[in-house]
Amino acid sequence: MTDLEFMDRAEQLLLAVERGCDRINDDTDCDLDSQRTGGMVTLSFANQSQIIVNLQKPLHEVWMAARSGGYHYRFDGGQWRDTKTGSEFFADLSRAASEQGGQALQFAP
Repeated sequence: MTDLEFMDRAEQLLLAVERGCDRINDDTDCDLDSQRTGGMVTLSFANQSQIIVNLQKPLHEVWMAARSGGYHYRFDGGQWRDTKTGSEFFADLSRAASEQGGQALQFAP
């Protein structure tokens, strides 16, 4: 994957995270705040916990930090997959956000 391809795919991922936050706020009573700074999106929950998603451009990876741990994802040609477990980014984000938000929250590409 070239740097340009990575940035295109990674930008799509960050936009999907932001749109997911907007949809969750519209459809649920979850108080979820998202703030974007460059290649990083910070999700803040009512209980003061956070999930941080940021780009690691030199490695062509997307990293996520949540209460449950830190995760590194690479694009496999179809999805962003964790480099250790192979789990899919949006499934992991949904799980972590649900745990930290105290209710079922769903993110999708």
